[in-house]
Amino acid sequence: MTALGILILPEHTGREAARIWSGAEQLGFDHAWTPDHLSWRSLRDRPWFDAMTTLAAAACHTSTMVLGTLVTTPNFRHPVLTAKQAMALDRMSEGRFLLGVGAGAAGPDAVALGEAVPAPAQRAARFAEFVTLVDLLLRRRATTFGGRFYRADDVRMVPGCVQRPRLPLAVAATGPRGMRLAAHLADMWVTIGDPRAPGSEPEAEAFATLRRQTRRLTEVCDEAQRVQPLRRTVNLSRVVADPYASPERLADLVGRCAELGFTDVVLARPRAEGVFAGDPRAFERAVLHVRGLEDLMEQRRRA
Repeated sequence: MTALGILILPEHTGREAARIWSGAEQLGFDHAWTPDHLSWRSLRDRPWFDAMTTLAAAACHTSTMVLGTLVTTPNFRHPVLTAKQAMALDRMSEGRFLLGVGAGAAGPDAVALGEAVPAPAQRAARFAEFVTLVDLLLRRRATTFGGRFYRADDVRMVPGCVQRPRLPLAVAATGPRGMRLAAHLADMWVTIGDPRAPGSEPEAEAFATLRRQTRRLTEVCDEAQRVQPLRRTVNLSRVVADPYASPERLADLVGRCAELGFTDVVLARPRAEGVFAGDPRAFERAVLHVRGLEDLMEQRRRA
């Protein structure tokens, strides 16, 4: 069965955040994610909080869902601090944390620290080194590393991850170099469809894009002689419009994703307006329908 995840923007605090994250778990989601930006799109002047801190709070209000970043990037994070925070979250959640990482797109996050936006080749090389060092740090008790972009001098990771040999890594990538990185080091691969303009393609073309990407990923994994299956995740809310317009539509979309080899599908939690605006009741009905919990939840409401 395809696992379902929910993307919750890091714009909530206190009791509201507790209600939202625990509510996602009650709906039966397998995993819950938050994006890791300093600010994002049209929400730059709206409340927006740190992803790692948000997930630490979420860990206190949930007990079964996997929690993760979708995704953190080298734009404003160093591998040493990222790995230390990831280890802490894995401990706080008692082994429920998954670290999603991406190369980092151009935009406010890329220049927030006063650095120039790297050229595509440099960005890809930086990302490969970022993931390589994070992987080493999470596996070892002590790490010394000297690379082109990052250094680590006898960094200690004590007590280490709950999950062994380390917590899972999800690599977001659509290009061949990023896919090779996923094939060699990741436990999960993530896509949002066409990275140049997510959600802009007509639905048929969007699924054709996903088909090409999954085929290429299979080829890359075969070339890397990967033995362990690589989980494949699509952020459906960045690919098609109104994915939960009806329970039947969501079920059809999830089924089509499964046919393409996706093991996991992520939906954005509906907001009142703007980015990811939607009807919370329609969202809940569609999710419960796909999870096969619709009748059970209705019985509980009537009890």
